[in-house]
Amino acid sequence: MCGIVAAAAGNNIVPVLVEGLKKLEYRGYDSAGLAVIGANAIERVRSVGRVAELESASAGTQAVTGIAHTRWATHGVPCERNAHPHISGSIAVVHNGIIENYESLRRELTAKGYVFTSETDTESIAHLIEATLKAEPDLFAAVQIACRRLVGAYAIAVIDQRQPGKVVVAREGSPLLLGVSETGNYAASDASALLQVTRHMVYLENGDIAELTAGSVKITRLDGTPVDRPVHVSQLSAAAVELGNYQHYMQKEIFEQPEALANTLEIVGGSKTIQPGIFGAEAGNLLADVDSILILACGTSSHSGYTARYWLEAIAGVPCNVEIASEYRYRTSVANPRQLIVAISQSGETADTLAALRHAKSLGQQKTLAICNVPESAIVRECALRFITRAGPEIGVASTKAFTTQLAALFLLTLVMAKVKQRLSAEQEAAYIDQLRHLPVAVHKVLELEEAIKAWAQRFADKQHALFLGRGRHYPIALEGALKLKEISYIHAEAYPAGELKHGPLALVDANMPVISVAPNDQLLDKLKSNLREVEARGGELYVFADADSEIPESAGVHILRLPEHYGELSPILHVIPLQLLSYHAALVKGTDVDKPRNLAKSVTVE
Repeated sequence: MCGIVAAAAGNNIVPVLVEGLKKLEYRGYDSAGLAVIGANAIERVRSVGRVAELESASAGTQAVTGIAHTRWATHGVPCERNAHPHISGSIAVVHNGIIENYESLRRELTAKGYVFTSETDTESIAHLIEATLKAEPDLFAAVQIACRRLVGAYAIAVIDQRQPGKVVVAREGSPLLLGVSETGNYAASDASALLQVTRHMVYLENGDIAELTAGSVKITRLDGTPVDRPVHVSQLSAAAVELGNYQHYMQKEIFEQPEALANTLEIVGGSKTIQPGIFGAEAGNLLADVDSILILACGTSSHSGYTARYWLEAIAGVPCNVEIASEYRYRTSVANPRQLIVAISQSGETADTLAALRHAKSLGQQKTLAICNVPESAIVRECALRFITRAGPEIGVASTKAFTTQLAALFLLTLVMAKVKQRLSAEQEAAYIDQLRHLPVAVHKVLELEEAIKAWAQRFADKQHALFLGRGRHYPIALEGALKLKEISYIHAEAYPAGELKHGPLALVDANMPVISVAPNDQLLDKLKSNLREVEARGGELYVFADADSEIPESAGVHILRLPEHYGELSPILHVIPLQLLSYHAALVKGTDVDKPRNLAKSVTVE
């Protein structure tokens, strides 16, 4: 979603603000802006489009205190007047999130004579703080008072021309962290924006407010109670978020999957056994009492959950359900205190997943596990157990390595649950661990299919629709393949269990509807072959990702790519790789913005 960078330092901070915004471009945005405290007034620069345009427009601007923002439109169309920062009197504000009571605030402030020049909810924050300053002249205290009136989610950064050298920030529901250094202090919505100046980070909690100067940081709660938040040394490096020799971050992250999986699975090391402790010190006792599992997730993460359901029920014998997080908390559900709630999120800040987790806990379900890529995130902090997928920073909006590492983590959970339930023999456990250990090598071999997949992608350039098929634990992989194709190439794609073809989707099949099938050599292959013949008989063109030993013949209308080896239960991790590559190269052919697809954001921190 939107991105914030703020700085109070002893030297010119404009290059820091601009570079920070560049590192946040992956989050998705349609406009950008910055405001700094000048000699006589707030100096503001805003632009619609890329940060590069803002950089050009702000060339020559110098200041030691300022705020900057990339906006992803929620209230009001993308245009300069709706871009942040917003100014009221002597103050400027940037804001991530949504203020739910902005309309009532707008009416109140309009009655007091404030003139609104934008359609945003954020401008109401600016006028509210400015109005509060008339009674409480200290910026920190005024922001405290104003924030108590805000309803919704926010991360804000505020500067006041009359109080130079100071930035005030606050958060409730939207992520915000501080960066501390000897040369200045900073704030941002993502650590990647601050790695250029420091690796020392302070993660603010909901309800925190902080005052930054070049030489000090003060943090309190909104009621004024002082708090001491620990300083974490980020394990990220500036190089980790650089593009390197790749054309796009998505391409880079697809090819980083062997390393990401190796890092994620390093926890099992050279052992032939797996222990519940990999999910936390209390995991052994907590998981022993679990009688079922509920997975909460959105988008790609939900597809990893759907795949895990097959594993958990088949291997561990534990009933498992998967709910789309944005739907779960708005329906009446039956709480089960013995159920394990698994919240899956790449960022750990996904608003719907976090809200669903809190809803489950409010129903008395306290057995919670976070599977996440960001150790200090809100979802991780709010769960009793956690597993950190060591995928490294994922910049491309379309998730790739986060997905496969989530699958690896969920397979580890499956093995732990099977062991807790005494359904896993020592021989089976050792065999599965050997497979996991070999997984990075197997993925590397699949990546060698890229050249053949490029040729397939050329055929998709003029297509408007595509159909993905899978069966069993590979049906969620078909769902993920369809999602990838639609979100970065803008080709409409749907996924179905292959057995459902006759129940409606077959009506769509013709020579202009490519059908992509995930066809591993498992117990459902013969059933799948029958489904593929149904497509072939109706003139459909098939693109089949099969295993080396599967007996599916190639013909004029049936194109086959064979993966190097069949990988049993872990086959979904291998079969999603070519679908990622197919989507990536189809998008290249169509000329879309691969890393920043239209209308989408990386970290969805509002409903």
